[in-house]
Amino acid sequence: MVSSGRGTGRIRRRLTLGTAVLAAAVLLALAGPGTSSAQAVDGFCAGRKVRTLPFSTGRVDVFKSRGYVCAVAIAKRTGARKSMSVSIKARGGRPARDKGRYSHHAGPVTVHAGHRCVWVKGRISGRGVSSGWILC
Repeated sequence: MVSSGRGTGRIRRRLTLGTAVLAAAVLLALAGPGTSSAQAVDGFCAGRKVRTLPFSTGRVDVFKSRGYVCAVAIAKRTGARKSMSVSIKARGGRPARDKGRYSHHAGPVTVHAGHRCVWVKGRISGRGVSSGWILC
């Protein structure tokens, strides 16, 4: 049987349309529902921002969502890699840490705190902050 060519054009159009729909679905899945008041603006942590701990070389932003607490250390000056670290510890638990040489931020790190207090530390280029027990 020899094809007349009409059927192959229809198949190509359907494949193209299917590919476009699949690409759009993937992009929507990656983009998510957008940035809402319940999400971090920078996209580092889920939840709402509950604290900002500033220090001379940067800041640590702390977020909370459904019993989880997340922290990220963000440098004031970006570009060159520098020593950065961030940690968060729920009372009675082990700390979650991220440490290395980064150009913009360290973390995010997340712990399940439930209704327990947390202790957050951040350090950038030798300067840092320690929160003490917060969110009790």
